[in-house]
Parts: sequence; structure tokens; C-alpha cells
Amino acid sequence: MTDLARSAEAAATAGMTPLRLGTRASRLATTQSQTVADAITAASGVPVELVHISTEGDRSSAAISQLGGTGVFVAAIRQALLEGAVDIAVHSFKDLPTTPEPGLVVAAVPTREDPRDALVARDGHTLGELPSGSRVGTGAPRRVAQLRALGLGLEIVPIRGNVDTRIGRVLGGDGAQGDLDAVVLARAGLTRLGRLAAITETLDPLQVLPAPAQGALAVECRADDVRTRELLAALDDAATRACVVAERTTLAALEAGCSAPVAAYAELAEGEDGPELFLRASVTALDGSDGVRDSISGPPADAERLGRELAAELIDRGAAELMAASR
Repeated sequence: MTDLARSAEAAATAGMTPLRLGTRASRLATTQSQTVADAITAASGVPVELVHISTEGDRSSAAISQLGGTGVFVAAIRQALLEGAVDIAVHSFKDLPTTPEPGLVVAAVPTREDPRDALVARDGHTLGELPSGSRVGTGAPRRVAQLRALGLGLEIVPIRGNVDTRIGRVLGGDGAQGDLDAVVLARAGLTRLGRLAAITETLDPLQVLPAPAQGALAVECRADDVRTRELLAALDDAATRACVVAERTTLAALEAGCSAPVAAYAELAEGEDGPELFLRASVTALDGSDGVRDSISGPPADAERLGRELAAELIDRGAAELMAASR
């Protein structure tokens, strides 16, 4: 028997008190959270139970930008964590405000899924095959801006709802015809829900650059909870954390919220002197009429510096004005 198996068996025998993991109740959120819960138990033998928490973003049908954007899916969960109602919280990292929450710490950033966007289109179309005037649904200003900038003559339709609801707007169901020709979603969510077969094209970042931290999860706990922090450390992936830090530092330095038309995508590759982080970012006018994009590279240990420097370059090229116009 391995040490891990012995640890799990001992925990079960001892009747160890489960850790309480706070999560939104959507199918995607609970799937993500259960994956983290299972990983904690596999690594430590400590059982984990999910606690469903309703957030402002879940209770409202308004556009995220109208709700204030940043934090609407995480504030209630963070409050429950601070109050001790739960021990751990799992968030889609792109939903977290870039300003740290006093008393909390992101103790683990697990290996992330493919961060690219994906198209689900009628008749198997790719983005370039959609006829001019096709109705394409998305709720993200970043996607709206970049899709319009492609100049394909698409009609962009604002949408809300879970993954299945959005796909249903294209593929229909129960004999009903969908009212959209395509939707754009995060590929990571489709992967986690087992819906990869619905994808008709995974979008090249040269066309549509992902949101900062897209595809990554943030596992939070209280900063003073040393035992839980130690348990979660086993889930942390250094490469993912470096990429996400670079992307989110760019977003923070631009002073933009998670609903701004800002994109950032970092990758690690082997350079001449070891691992190298390559970071791309863009800011696009909401109507697609203008935009700035640039890139930078350097050691993964310098992720924050790279993010700040890239943001400064984008600001010098007019990013602030583009964001102000989008508001």
C-alpha cells in the first residue's frame, strides 16, 4: 500500500471532520469544485464536502457589466469563507477581482485547462464560414470587441446563462430551433462538462485572445488557516501560477475590471537559458474600430514585472482611451 493510500485509509478510519468547500451551485461550478475536492482527498486523505452558495451574479439576469462586473460571482463565497461558514472556496480565476481580499489567500492554482475560446456554431461552421449577418452570442465585452474587430459582418448578441443554456440557443432542443447561429464560450468549461463534441472551432489566440486567467481555478482559504494552506499547497502548479500572475498583473496595471475588453494570455516555453514566459495582451474598442496588442517575454520568476511592463506599453499606445470609450 502506498503512503497516499495509507493516509486516506487512516483519515477514513479516524472519522476526520470534512473540510467545507464553498462553491456556486451551477453545474460547471460544482464540477470544478468537485475536481478540487477529489484532488485534496487524494493528496491528503481529508474528506471534503461541497457547500452551495448563491452569489449576486447567480441571482440577477442583468448583464455582468451592469452589475458592476468585478466580483459579482465571488463576493458571497468570500464572505462565507471569512465568517468561517466554509473552509475553502473554489473560483473561476478570471472572476476574481485583481485586488487581494484581506484575510484570504489563493493557496493553490491547479493546472489549468486549455484557456482558448471555442465556437459552437450551427451546421458545423467555423468562424470564417459564418455568413455575414449571422447572430453570434456572447456575454463578454472582450469577446464582443474582438469579434467585431475581425470585420466579418457578424451581429453580436448579448447573452447570459449556463453552458447548456447557451449551447441550446444554437442547437435548440425538444424539437425547437435555436435563435442564434453560434455562441462563443470558454473551451475549459466545455472540457470540464464533457461537451467538447459541440465545438465547431477552437479559436486561435491570433484571432480572439483569451481573458486573463481563463481556464484556471483559484483555491482560496483564510490566510491564518495554516493547516488548510499546507493541504492545498499540494495542488499548486507553478507553471500555471506564473502564467496567471503575469496575465492578471497586466489587467491590474491597466486598472481594468474583469468585464473590460482586455485580453491576456501567457505561455511557458523552453528558451536558450531555461523556461521562458511569453505574454501577449490586447485592449480593443467595444465597437471593434480600434485596438492595441503587444507582447513581452522573460523568466517565469519575473511574471509580475512582465505584466506591469506590458501594461505600460499598452497604455503608451492608447489603451486607457480605448477602455474609457468602452465604459
